[in-house]
Amino acid sequence: MVTLTDVDIIQLLRKNNLNQDTLQEDVVAKLSQKGLKAATAESCTGGLISERITRVSGSSAVFDCGICSYANAIKEKVLGVNPETLTVLGAVSAETAIQMAEGVKRISGADIAVSTTGIAGPTGGTAEKPVGLVYMGVCTKDEAYAVKLMLGGAENRRNSRTYIRKLASDAALFTILSECFKSRT
Repeated sequence: MVTLTDVDIIQLLRKNNLNQDTLQEDVVAKLSQKGLKAATAESCTGGLISERITRVSGSSAVFDCGICSYANAIKEKVLGVNPETLTVLGAVSAETAIQMAEGVKRISGADIAVSTTGIAGPTGGTAEKPVGLVYMGVCTKDEAYAVKLMLGGAENRRNSRTYIRKLASDAALFTILSECFKSRT
């Protein structure tokens, strides 16, 4: 599984000449150009990815569904996350993130589904699962996988809830964009 830090995400965006503040516009444009739809299942980002996408005029053509599944009961009942996964591995795990993405893809019929589950802080972290740990799930017609994000380490912003949520949403939007480029349509 790939692990990205906050610095990695910022460097990826810069390397690809993408602006964090207008990333959602690039995503909507590329989804529209490719004739694809995206969906989200969010926990720690609390709907921020969906909000950023729907902030863009024309997003209704490429985005039908965003589920904010903050509670484990919603992850299980709505998205179909296996209760054993939640009990044994916890909500903050790669397996939960993948199952969340698979669930929202199944519900929405989207081409690309992303999910986020993690610890946005500033409290709630442990030695095993520190503040800033976020798992992003991705599900397309070809694959389902997770990316581990370690976002709590930025100087002067350590464990900032706003910073962690924003970078997790940046990572998710960048991933949707990357999956558009992989798509054969």
